[in-house]
Amino acid sequence: MRPERRVAVASLLLVCAVAGRPVAAQESPALVVDEPVPGGDVVFFLVPFSVGAGVAELEVRHAVVDGDDDDVLDFGLQDAAGAYRGWGGGNPEPATVGVRAASRGYIAGPLPEGTWHVVVGRARLSSTAPRVLLEFFLRATPTLPDDGDQAQVAPTTLSTEARWYAGDLHVHSRDSGDARPDLDEVATFARGRGLDFVVITDHNTNAQVAHLDEAQARHPGLLLVPGVEFTTYNGHAGGFGVTDYVDHKVGLSTTLQAAVDAIHAQGALFSINHPVLDLGDVCIGCAWTQAIPDAVDAVEVATGGYRQSGFIFGADARDFWDRLLDDGSHAAPVGGSDDHKAGVDLEAFGSPIGDPTTMIFARDQTTAALLDGIRCNRTVVKLQGPDDPMVDLQTSPARDCDTVVVDAGASVTLRATVTGGVGLRARLLKDGYEDGAVVDIDADPLVLERRVAAPAPDAADERWRVELLDGDTPRVVSGHVWTRTGAADVATSCGCRGAPDTAALGCVALKLLAGRRRRRAASR
Repeated sequence: MRPERRVAVASLLLVCAVAGRPVAAQESPALVVDEPVPGGDVVFFLVPFSVGAGVAELEVRHAVVDGDDDDVLDFGLQDAAGAYRGWGGGNPEPATVGVRAASRGYIAGPLPEGTWHVVVGRARLSSTAPRVLLEFFLRATPTLPDDGDQAQVAPTTLSTEARWYAGDLHVHSRDSGDARPDLDEVATFARGRGLDFVVITDHNTNAQVAHLDEAQARHPGLLLVPGVEFTTYNGHAGGFGVTDYVDHKVGLSTTLQAAVDAIHAQGALFSINHPVLDLGDVCIGCAWTQAIPDAVDAVEVATGGYRQSGFIFGADARDFWDRLLDDGSHAAPVGGSDDHKAGVDLEAFGSPIGDPTTMIFARDQTTAALLDGIRCNRTVVKLQGPDDPMVDLQTSPARDCDTVVVDAGASVTLRATVTGGVGLRARLLKDGYEDGAVVDIDADPLVLERRVAAPAPDAADERWRVELLDGDTPRVVSGHVWTRTGAADVATSCGCRGAPDTAALGCVALKLLAGRRRRRAASR
């Protein structure tokens, strides 16, 4: 794209708003910004432009110039009221926002007069003096077809049965700038694999949320759960149940902890995605290299099916999860395909929706119930897909959420029911380490029981999970149950997630105590 003319940002603002005069709303030769990309520690920067009365649609075309072919800048929009209006990431397509329609990843709606901003993120730059080139078009007549009324997501109940539900917690639709499929393609493929739910986790946008209701009506067998992939340059995370935009501009207008708190304020959950997936510039920020925030609800212990990619990163991801649990977290294990193509034309290491599959025990087939299942560690990750065997870990006495509390000197019976596992092996892990003999699975179903002593009153809680092995390789991983001696704490056992404000200090103290006790035990 070679513009007819270029002006510096200061000149653009002068043209846009001399003596307060707004830019005309008709299509006209593009106003152009051509300016250096800031260096140093800048992660995000803003480029202002003015929008006047009568604008029904605006379009921003963007490019990197005077740089290398590998340079990548991310782009989004913020309106004159300071509201988020979309995120295209590194998508080279123009960003178009109108009153009744918007390009993918962007939010339609009224276009308030005043100073808007293009948000630019320094995703990957290898050249020494790259420049950002922006062309602005302001139109009185929209060019995009009317997108109709965009309803908000309403609670949907597809089944009232309390059971294990199968799904994928990491799926992208076309509102991710690097993805292709629409919601119908996603739903059709997922239901074809026998899944009960998928979480739509598009990058740093909630544009897809407005379309979930209409797609849900066309696919009554599959629950479409709203979500986001909270994507930073130092790690990605899933926001399960997120419907409102969560500011992702860490270092400019938010912090990581503030973003986690904003996710929780929506009643949603925060999950660290593919924490050890270090692919360098092939996947920008995919590995988690920043501090771990408080109140992590889940960790993606499997990203993509085992055959496709799990054999490379699976063990390291589980180690990351176990280290987090060692410090007192109750993060549940989850898995996701990270599918961007609805299972079609996948690259060599790409996985279709459902590889892996996360099983969640929920009271019904609703978003709220699925989130509660994750909060209580009622998850099982089938590392390859929906046809993998299943393990259901129960306790006696029954657990409260994810913890069994007993009197001093008492014991807890762990009961694991394995289905479809003949030919595999089962093992029990205590605090991340194998405890006891590995058992050959020779019956279907097979029920395994183990009575374990509760920890001493002054010791840390102990956590237990079951893994099904194919040879020596995990194929299925269960969520944990914790055992504790003493009275139940006011801060619930589920990792202090969703604890009421009055219990917050006790919750923090409990986590710190658990971490100290476990580190002390490790030193012994």
